[in-house]
Amino acid sequence: MLPQLIQGGMGVGVSGWALAREVSSLGQLGVVSGTALDTILVRRLACGDPGGHVRRAMAAFPAPEIARHVLERYFRSDGTVGRLAPVSDGPDMGDGSGAVEDAAAGLAADQAAPGQRYKLEPLPRAKLTPQREWLLMVANFVEVFLAKEGHAGVVGINYLHKIQFPMLPSLYGAMLAGVDVVLMGAGIPGDIPGVLDRLSRHEDAAITLDVLDAGDQKYQLTFDPGPIWREGPSRGAPPLRRPRFLAIVSSATLARALLKKAPGGINGFVVEASTAGGHNAPPRGVQRLSVRGEPIYGVRDDVDLTQMAGLGVPFWLAGGYASPDRFIAALAAGARGVQLGTVFAFCEESGLDPALRRRFLAGMLRGESDVFTDPAASPTSFPFKVAALAGTMSEAGVYAQRPRLCDLGYLRRAIRKADGTVDYRCPAEPVEDYVRKGGKAEDTAGRKCLCNALVANLGLGQRRSDGYEEPPLLTAGDDLECIRPFITPQRLCYHARDVIASLAPRMAGASSSGCADGSPPGADYLGG
Repeated sequence: MLPQLIQGGMGVGVSGWALAREVSSLGQLGVVSGTALDTILVRRLACGDPGGHVRRAMAAFPAPEIARHVLERYFRSDGTVGRLAPVSDGPDMGDGSGAVEDAAAGLAADQAAPGQRYKLEPLPRAKLTPQREWLLMVANFVEVFLAKEGHAGVVGINYLHKIQFPMLPSLYGAMLAGVDVVLMGAGIPGDIPGVLDRLSRHEDAAITLDVLDAGDQKYQLTFDPGPIWREGPSRGAPPLRRPRFLAIVSSATLARALLKKAPGGINGFVVEASTAGGHNAPPRGVQRLSVRGEPIYGVRDDVDLTQMAGLGVPFWLAGGYASPDRFIAALAAGARGVQLGTVFAFCEESGLDPALRRRFLAGMLRGESDVFTDPAASPTSFPFKVAALAGTMSEAGVYAQRPRLCDLGYLRRAIRKADGTVDYRCPAEPVEDYVRKGGKAEDTAGRKCLCNALVANLGLGQRRSDGYEEPPLLTAGDDLECIRPFITPQRLCYHARDVIASLAPRMAGASSSGCADGSPPGADYLGG
């Protein structure tokens, strides 16, 4: 059930269903990223759903009237995207204002003329409308369904605990598709095992909402799947199997605390080092920066693997384990196996835009690639690995030219207002908006809109009314050298099965050859 190799749940759509399906079909744990799947679904449908994969999955959704609602709202058979101005986003007053915004968005979508702009939903908030819950459920169902299609392997889905607003309906949608494993990090996910228990029985579930300046006041996010099956023509809730749960941690202390908080509910840990891509846990103690401006990690940040082995549950090591020697060393340290991200992120099956991916690989061969652990880039305040590539937000000039705005809002934080109601802010939004909501101007310095940039990595970046197109922003782990054995100037592509075969040939069939488009890129990319 739990293989030695986990393919990391990377970014927004980088670990998409095609990559996870390939890895799972080869006997390992393929993982889809659960972040921003509702936005990805909307944009795939707006592009006409090439290949019909999304619609094929939606046809299997167990509440067909919900799938039909989503399809009718977002699908464009001509492949053109809808043009829709952002819906105004005010504070959540707990009075149903979100429903009014959703109705307004629907009306605008119906009246919009074809254009080059993707439709935008109201920003995620503590109180989601039923329509937004449906979209999240369907989007997560689609990604897991497609990843599981055509094989008997195990499939996981990865979420960030810090992204709370979409979490409950997203989990439920993935479970409706039969997801085998849920992985979660970027926080302390001790509440999730209990949620999985309740959702597997189609019961209402709740988690505590992290609200800044909440004091003694408690806030919750709730989700009740019951009305989906009690109302409308659906025939009844299908039986669900509780997925296994792997918590992503950066210390044995946190792992031990989670086991105490959720006894029996955690089936293993992914132990992620600071060398891994994406978000990293901050260094322990007072933050110090290197001459280069990166956070300095010390001995206190090293995970005690003897303690991890003593916990009595399986664990996998992540961050620099893509070579056969490191793989063997992980097993010798007591690990069940390893999780690999970067080496899968740039393979042919990943969700990265192919031209973007190959430009980066060509830069590697020219010696131009670099990864910077940026302490300021992420609105979460966690260090974030930024991979250098011309034309992306890794360049100061590209970052400076981008208008500051927040129209996807996954990384917004809930804040308590003086009257006890909830508002939202993000340090990557316009500075004046952030300050007006009680934030400090200095907290906005260097913050990047990861929501839009990571979606743009897939070739689905927003094209705005003034012609501006959202730039991408790549992330990768420190160990870029793990990719080099798979590429040459004549062949800037490789496959997931090549990665698996390099670690343990018995895990995969024969290595494939040739790129998806049949054209091994060479001089066009290598020349610059």
